[in-house]
Amino acid sequence: MAAETKEAAVLTDTQQSNVVVEVEHLKVAFGNKEVLKDINFKINKGENLVVLGKSGSGKSVLIKCMVGLIEPDEGKLLILDKNISGLNTDELNKIRKKVGFLFQSGALYDSMTVRENLEFPLRDSKDISKEEKNKLVEEALKNVGLEDTIEKMPSELSGGMRKRLGLARTLILKPEIMLYDEPTTGLDPITSREISELILKVQKEYNTSSIIITHDMACAKITANRMIVFKEGIIASEGTFDELEKSEDTWIRSFFE
Repeated sequence: MAAETKEAAVLTDTQQSNVVVEVEHLKVAFGNKEVLKDINFKINKGENLVVLGKSGSGKSVLIKCMVGLIEPDEGKLLILDKNISGLNTDELNKIRKKVGFLFQSGALYDSMTVRENLEFPLRDSKDISKEEKNKLVEEALKNVGLEDTIEKMPSELSGGMRKRLGLARTLILKPEIMLYDEPTTGLDPITSREISELILKVQKEYNTSSIIITHDMACAKITANRMIVFKEGIIASEGTFDELEKSEDTWIRSFFE
């Protein structure tokens, strides 16, 4: 019996050491409107967590809190064992370099070539040679299947290619955590599937942990290890795609219909 207890304790310690994001009693309000009332969850190393919820349910507010763009009113938000609320600007920027953010638009610089867009995150890395930068750019483009676009302008690329380029630029710094904000919005079904499969490839090759905010259930089914559903400022349900799809709660099932 004692041996079983010890084994369980070791397992708990191991699980705890793999936690890269920990959110406890997170609360955010804008004036009298409570957006996040009491949010609690953890993400383990190498896990993809999909966040569902109707528009205005606080999903984007959550990830903005995670990169220090919004200060929570209450609660604790640990990123890689660092409490975001307690960091100064320099410490916060160090954490941000370990967190990749893929915006809905891709957030590219239209006046820069593909190469220049990818080199931009490396601008402050004085210890990286030109040859090393070239290698990082080529590797990132190869990982998203855009090797042939290196000297093109973003305006010459399709919507799906721009989204992949935005991901390539994020991967330049080899982030430990990825935040995807509606990664397949505005894309046709075939391109959406390609982006979803690319998210899985990034998870596998970089061993990233990810939060994926999406309304695209096909994307959720492909990418999610686990899912949580926001409703009126709290987490209304949690589980795998299959578990939530079979939920007895008609509101939860409505996402899948």
